[in-house]
Amino acid sequence: MMSRDPEAAVDLGPEATGGPYFEDLEVGMTVDSAPALTITAGHGALHQAIIGDRLLLALDASLSARVLGTSTALAHPALVCDIAIGQSTLITQRVIANLFYRGLVLRRSPVVGDTLSTTTEVVALRQNRKRADRAATGLAALRIRTSDQMGRRVLDFWRCAMLPLSDPQVETGHCDDLDAIPAELDLEVLEAAVADWDLDEFRAAVQPPHGSALESGMQWHVEGGDVVSAAPELARLSLNVAIAHHDATAGADRRRLVYGGHTIGIAAAQATRALPNLVSVIAWEGCDHLEPVFEGDTLFSDLELSRIDELPGTGYLLHLRSLVRAVRDGESFDVLDWRFVAVAA
Repeated sequence: MMSRDPEAAVDLGPEATGGPYFEDLEVGMTVDSAPALTITAGHGALHQAIIGDRLLLALDASLSARVLGTSTALAHPALVCDIAIGQSTLITQRVIANLFYRGLVLRRSPVVGDTLSTTTEVVALRQNRKRADRAATGLAALRIRTSDQMGRRVLDFWRCAMLPLSDPQVETGHCDDLDAIPAELDLEVLEAAVADWDLDEFRAAVQPPHGSALESGMQWHVEGGDVVSAAPELARLSLNVAIAHHDATAGADRRRLVYGGHTIGIAAAQATRALPNLVSVIAWEGCDHLEPVFEGDTLFSDLELSRIDELPGTGYLLHLRSLVRAVRDGESFDVLDWRFVAVAA
C-alpha cells in the first residue's frame, strides 16, 4: 500500500456516493459493476412473503421440474425482473420516477440456483423543459441486459428514468427522441420463450379451468386489498440502491417512495387470485406508474383479458391489463396501469 506524507496531504473533503446526476450521463456510458446475485430459496421465500404470490411453478418445485425440465423451482418472474432492475440502479441512484419499461421479455425463465448479472447502458438522453415550479430534471433511457451464469440471455429491455440535475442552470443539449425506442413485443420472441415448456404436463397436474375456458374481454374485480409492507426490505433483496426507496429524508414529502416493482408484484399476486392456474408471466407490454405508492397503502386491482394467442401445440398467451388503485387515509388513487403477457396451459 502506498503511504503519504501527512504534512503534504491535501484535504479533498468527503466524496459523494449517491450516483450520477443527469448532466453526468452520456450516451454510450455502460455500467456492469453491480454484484451478481445467485437466486436462493431464501430469496424466493422472502419475496413471496412480501408480495403474497401464489404462482404454482414458483411454489411447487416438483411441478416446476416436470414442466420446465429443471431440478429446482421457477424463480418468480417478478423477483427476476426486480433483481435486473435493482442491479441497474447503480446509474439511477438519484431517480425521481420511472416513466416506462419497453421490450421486457423473459427470454428464458431462471430457476432457483441461477446467478444473474446485469449490464446497463445509457442509450438516449433528453433534458426536460425548465419550469419555475419544479426541479430541473432529465430523462435517461437505459438498455438493461441480464444474463445467467452460463451467459444465456435472460432479459434485454429498456427503462426510462427521470433524474435531477445538480445545477439547474446547466444546459446539456440532450434532446434524443425517446419514441424511437421499440414498444411492440414480437410474437415469435414470446413463443420462443416457452417453446421447451411441457404445458401438457401442467394441464395434467393442475385441475381446470385452463386457458381453453378463457375468452377475450373477460374481466375480474379482485376482492380484498393487500397492504404494502416491507418495502425497503424488497429493495434491499433485489440490490436496488435508489435513494428514494430507502431514505425518507430524500423525498419532497419526507416519505420513502415504494419501489414500482413492489406494486407490480402485488398486482401479479392479485392476478393469480383471479386466475389461479396461470403458468407464469413472461413479458410486460407496458407499465405506467400513475401516482406514487407509500408503505402502508392498501392496493386493489381490476384485471382484464384483452387478447389470447394460441401457442404452437399446447397453451395460450394471455394479454392482460391490471389497473391498480391505492387506498390511503380514506382516499383512493390510481397508481398503476400494467399490461403484461402470461402463459396458460
